[in-house]
Amino acid sequence: MKTVRIGCGSGYWGDDIEPGLEIARKGNVKYLAFDYLAELTMSILRRQMLKDPTKGYVPDIVPHWEKFLPICQEKGIKMICNAGGSNPMGAANAIEELCQKMDIHGLKLGLVTGDDLSDKLDEIRAAGVKLTNTDTGEEDIDRVKDKIVGAYAYAGAEGIIEALDQGCDHVIAGRVSDISLYVGPMMHEFGWDFSEQYNNKIGAAINTGHIVECGSPCTGGNSNLWASSPENWHIGFPIIEMDENGDAVISKVEGTGGMINQWTMKEHLTYEVIDPNNYIMPDGIADFTSLKLDEIGKDKVKITNMTGKGRPDMLKVCIGVEEGFMSESMLIHPWPNAYEKAQKAEELVRKRLDYLGVKPLELRFDYIGVNCLHGSVATEPDPNINEVALRISCKTNTFAEAALIKQNTTHLWTYGPMGAACGVNGRPRKVIGLWPTLVPREFVVPQLTIKEVK
Repeated sequence: MKTVRIGCGSGYWGDDIEPGLEIARKGNVKYLAFDYLAELTMSILRRQMLKDPTKGYVPDIVPHWEKFLPICQEKGIKMICNAGGSNPMGAANAIEELCQKMDIHGLKLGLVTGDDLSDKLDEIRAAGVKLTNTDTGEEDIDRVKDKIVGAYAYAGAEGIIEALDQGCDHVIAGRVSDISLYVGPMMHEFGWDFSEQYNNKIGAAINTGHIVECGSPCTGGNSNLWASSPENWHIGFPIIEMDENGDAVISKVEGTGGMINQWTMKEHLTYEVIDPNNYIMPDGIADFTSLKLDEIGKDKVKITNMTGKGRPDMLKVCIGVEEGFMSESMLIHPWPNAYEKAQKAEELVRKRLDYLGVKPLELRFDYIGVNCLHGSVATEPDPNINEVALRISCKTNTFAEAALIKQNTTHLWTYGPMGAACGVNGRPRKVIGLWPTLVPREFVVPQLTIKEVK
């Protein structure tokens, strides 16, 4: 029976690359999938590209590929990533320059675009589509239209499949979904298409891609089993071995830290899930309730009976919107009366801002060690608590207001309760808010450009 092995090379921008390198060296994989993008990353990258047309991609791709390329060249491993961000061609140009430096020639890079709808929003609205905010219910973007930074759809695996069908050695995509990085090579290898007969198999690809997409959280990291997960200081990333019938085994490189069992699989199956019967991705709709998990060996779980439905008619689009500025400060208050000192500091800041006539859009005080995570349901702390850190954050219309609030929180070191120590400090920064919406699939047309590195 035909199988394909796909390793996770990265779960996010800034992830550790050593586990991926371990897979490349010892994992006997044909593909490595690298996810770099989060909800607002595309808007940040677009702003970079608008300032400098050569930028707008995830810069980590260059140092990462410098380490991965020699191994992948030797072992015939294809890398698939969404590090292209807002500018896949810019990323490819940087990789071409890297290859010249490393004396690597003859690569065929597939660049997948079509997800960028920043310049299509008027066309989409003219067709009668309302870009309703799926979080707030606000009907359309009229209120924020002049503040839009960029708009990117979560595209599916079509462009990746085409690139692999065309013989590309590696694929650099824009905002394809995290899971499409895994769905694409599976569909290419097995000849699956988007017709109804393959719904369950694509559902299996989505299931397994979802389990492994973040890397270490399914191999003992970020787990309820944290106390028993061994040697997470050199944790292994997951590997999918999918067969043509739609069954899979999840494993990791032998000798790496962490662990894989049915519980680490179940933990990540519940990640970012609203309806487990209908996990909607651009490539299909997976059902997480039908599958069966079996531990078939040390750090090996077999997944069977995975099911799915056809592709949705609507695709998610993230519109980035400028929403003013923010600043944050932190002061750490010591025993005795640490909590009371932090409360007094909050009172002083509020009264100081009233005195100055500053009215932030939002003003937030978090008592770290008391209610930073539990919020209003937190219990009162021990009166003898050793220390409490007060985090002060604000959102304003202007940079000047954010800077003024920041400046006035620093005065607490001198006119606030005695003994306060400095915590986090940094310049005020722009806020990019998220306007999530849906658009008909017909407006998101994958495009493939092939760049040959000679």
